[in-house]
Amino acid sequence: MLIVGNTLVSDELIKNCFCCDLSQCCGACCIEGDVGAPIEPDEIADLEDNYPIFQKYMTEEGVRLVDENGTFDYDMEGEFVTPLLSDEACAFIYYEDGIAKCAIEKAYLNGEIGFRKPISCHLYPIRIKKLPDYEALNYHHWSICESACQLGKKEGIPVYQFLKEPLIRKYGELWYEELLRELKTEN
Repeated sequence: MLIVGNTLVSDELIKNCFCCDLSQCCGACCIEGDVGAPIEPDEIADLEDNYPIFQKYMTEEGVRLVDENGTFDYDMEGEFVTPLLSDEACAFIYYEDGIAKCAIEKAYLNGEIGFRKPISCHLYPIRIKKLPDYEALNYHHWSICESACQLGKKEGIPVYQFLKEPLIRKYGELWYEELLRELKTEN
């Protein structure tokens, strides 16, 4: 484990390889699960403010759910999560060529909003555990990502490299540079 700033970086983020392969998994991480993706408290305003813009990309069922219940839900511990449809898919999905994708991100990529999507979604398969003095960055193992692990190995892309952009979004460029320095020190 590496200590970078106020984070504990799991060795699995360095040693494991990963590269999303949507053609194989069809966006399964957005349509499977018993609880929505974690949402940071400061992201709720982004969801609420941008919902009128990105809702046009969502499924009818997703729009209906959000209109009735709001842009977030709670997990069993009372933490904020994305709302789920009755089939356990995220309320914010849409389908393109049979692949589940994020309506929020579509609006962002189209230049319509400045919020890309919840950071937990952008960072996946990293999950953050908040500790008293640190945030622990852990690799989340899920069988639906097996094709991403295989492609990552084939391409030689470690998790931390694949997720460079969201790691910088969350912790900043200086943090990422420090991570790279720590990795050089380790080797």
